Amino acid sequence: MKTRIYSKDILLVLAATFFYMASPMLVTPLITGFTESIGASAALMGIVGGMMNLCSLVCRPFAGNLADKISKYRVSLIGAVLMAAACIGYMTAKYPAVIILSRIVNGIGFSCCSVCMATWMSNMLPQNRIGSGMGLYGTMNALAMAVAPAIGVGVYQTIGYRASFGIALVFSVAIIVVIQFIGDRGEPVKEIKEIQEENAAETDSSGKPDGAKTGLKLVDVRVIPVALIIMLFAIPYCATQSFLVTYAKTLELNINVGSFFPSYAAVLIILRLSLRGLFDRLPFRIFLLTGSLCAFLSILCLALMKDDWMMLLAAVFMAGGYGIMSSVCQSTAILLAGKDKRGLANSTYYIGLDLGMAFGPMIGGVLYGNLDIRLFYPVLMATIPMVGVVYLAAGKRLKGELSIR
Repeated sequence: MKTRIYSKDILLVLAATFFYMASPMLVTPLITGFTESIGASAALMGIVGGMMNLCSLVCRPFAGNLADKISKYRVSLIGAVLMAAACIGYMTAKYPAVIILSRIVNGIGFSCCSVCMATWMSNMLPQNRIGSGMGLYGTMNALAMAVAPAIGVGVYQTIGYRASFGIALVFSVAIIVVIQFIGDRGEPVKEIKEIQEENAAETDSSGKPDGAKTGLKLVDVRVIPVALIIMLFAIPYCATQSFLVTYAKTLELNINVGSFFPSYAAVLIILRLSLRGLFDRLPFRIFLLTGSLCAFLSILCLALMKDDWMMLLAAVFMAGGYGIMSSVCQSTAILLAGKDKRGLANSTYYIGLDLGMAFGPMIGGVLYGNLDIRLFYPVLMATIPMVGVVYLAAGKRLKGELSIR
């Protein structure tokens, strides 16, 4: 390859990416049970389970702005320290209130690391390799999401909750260690156009400051359609994540539900590695069309599921749908933004993802509680045509700016 994407700094960022995702993913399947074990009610268990994502949703815009104004190294370090502090809180907690506080701290740290690592990685990549590079970034996330929960559950079953949280602490500390060796500290980048605008804004025609400089931005407007698209892909995935066990139990299906998500993760890693070269060459609409078809087929397989083979086929299509589109949408968000706005672009993308992760279980709960269980997945199919509506509504802006692919 003429342009290398396997430099030392990029490999270190990928390693740090694995650790920042592994730490909370190890905690997630254990935290509600641990909270119950120290006296929490069922309602409080639910609050604890969702607190980190809710906190991340609120904090991401601020983390995105911060990532565009100070070095990515500093923001990542702040996030890693907060995540380590949260793990210490889990390990030492004797009361549910301590867990809630620790989840808030974890959410703030996670939002800093997630936005910043993606921005840091994208800024190291040449423009013509952003798709394949961010595909590798997504692969590390998928690997962490597959490996960390298994490690956490295994340690918990052998030693206990607090020892599992100790492993999560090790992952958080590993972030701090790894980023010390990254030479490119990710200092803020200003494009020539922005510098000229700032110079022009210093004085107006009367020679006085015109106050044209903009303040805090919560979202990048150009990325909103992409954020909505990934939200719609995430809703059926996250509804499945929360209700697949209950769905199979209610219908008395003789299937091994526990194999669905490891199979999904394994297929996703294979797809991302094998297709990484295409991420930079094929237009967004091709991925959108194939991803939508795969997502539709996945939901259809789950609706018709009677045995393990149909469930595994659903996992394969889910990887080709939500799994691939999560990488494509993130790289697209980066391409739509200027290099100096990639932090805000990433935070806007993650807002859409967070909304999907929040709405998925909520919509699943409404469907489960109010409809025949056999209608659960047919209703979720409605998210797929809505993806097309968002893409068409975005108009020439989205399609035109994506011509840089």
